[in-house]
Amino acid sequence: MANGILAAILSFLIPGLGQAYAGDIKKGIIFLVAAIVIWIIASLIFRHWIVWIIDIVYAIYAAYDAYQMTQ
Repeated sequence: MANGILAAILSFLIPGLGQAYAGDIKKGIIFLVAAIVIWIIASLIFRHWIVWIIDIVYAIYAAYDAYQMTQ
């Protein structure tokens, strides 16, 4: 069984890594691709500091999801 806190930390650092660690590689790939797409689109539309806020919010959501997957 995967450790929930480790999964959350991994997914906060690299969205999708915690999901893959928890056992769902497909969901991990989807989270990683979504993070990249969100970053690209946000970079084209918003200023630099807003992109960082969007990235952090998404990383927190990915961490929460990874933690919930291990429970």
